Amino acid sequence: MFNTIAIVGVGLIGSSIAHNIRRRGLAQQILAIEPLAEVRAEVLALGLADEAYGDVAQAGKADLIILATAVGTMSALAAALGPHLKPGAIVTDVGSVKAQVIADVAPHIPAHGHFIPGHPIAGTEKSGPSAGFRELFENRWVILTPDEGADQIARQRVQALWEACGAKVTIMDATAHDMVLAITSHLPHLIAFTIVDTAVQLEDSLKADVIKYSASGFRDFTRIAGSDPTMWRDIFLANKSAVLDILARFQEDLGQLERAIRGSDGALLFDKFSATRTIRREVVEQGQAGIFDPREPDPELSPGPQSLNLYGA
Repeated sequence: MFNTIAIVGVGLIGSSIAHNIRRRGLAQQILAIEPLAEVRAEVLALGLADEAYGDVAQAGKADLIILATAVGTMSALAAALGPHLKPGAIVTDVGSVKAQVIADVAPHIPAHGHFIPGHPIAGTEKSGPSAGFRELFENRWVILTPDEGADQIARQRVQALWEACGAKVTIMDATAHDMVLAITSHLPHLIAFTIVDTAVQLEDSLKADVIKYSASGFRDFTRIAGSDPTMWRDIFLANKSAVLDILARFQEDLGQLERAIRGSDGALLFDKFSATRTIRREVVEQGQAGIFDPREPDPELSPGPQSLNLYGA
């Protein structure tokens, strides 16, 4: 599909893309861009790339450049990359925030290049080159948010790449994307970080018991809270407006439940919990119940600390 693909940032998403390119024959050559020499060595040892560089300018010789780094780094990367893009080159990304990434990246893409923003709704709490696996994108949604003037052939080529990785692709407005992800991904992560932080601040004896006797709900929160802190710091700062909007709505709903518990209003609690149970069934019916690393035990068969409950960033 491409002669050369450059992956800037070979973490979970970047390495999973590399596995797909390799096993499905989607490019003749893969270039990896990583600032740390030890990470570049790991990438090459794992066979995820043919060449690895520390300078993003080297990605300019690729036909497709995939920015797979924390969203806070993309402006500087695009500024360094832009002058080196060859004519017709396509730049895309995998960031969980789209409006801010577009504002950061698009101005640095020259007229002879193309920018097609994207976001795969897939992930685990693991990171690094060894975290990736080919099946990560199977039957997962990838959202592309190109502007109205985007080159349609470039958009179709990016879409075809994701579909070749097993994903389902849809086109969405960037602002709408950011609001949807604020409630489906960003708010759940914020809640998980907060709950686990509350446990961290308990007195030592109680904290020890919380960890020792963790029920499945708290275990799931710890898995989410185990995600890359740099990535999530950048996501919350980049999607500030949408997250604060959804957080305000959540606080209102939480206050209503607090009042119901305080007032022993069992009917309201039952109605709320029944409605949320319906949403869970709809999520399962849509095939969005979870993504599981095939290298790990099946969490439905072997529930416990070793299972993965995976969320797209």
